[in-house]
Amino acid sequence: MRAGQVARPVQTFSDEYLARCRELSAMDIVRFLDDFKRVHGQVESRSRLISLKVPEPLLAAFKVEARLRGVPYQTQIKNLMRQWLQAAEARPDE
Repeated sequence: MRAGQVARPVQTFSDEYLARCRELSAMDIVRFLDDFKRVHGQVESRSRLISLKVPEPLLAAFKVEARLRGVPYQTQIKNLMRQWLQAAEARPDE
């Protein structure tokens, strides 16, 4: 350690805690991270731009339905992705 530097404590975890962490599902981890960000006031994680080929009639109908519900269509796509993950979480292992 250099002069003027402060020693940082090392965080250790019990074997029981690590075993519990290994049992967490992807949705449990996502919920934990979202809650942690809310509690600690951190900004949302960055979004990633993706390219997705969708048949034009399907996209047009989806946009109309989203507009009728008062939801931006890209927000609705993200909502559907979250719902799909939650449904997958609720299903017993296949």
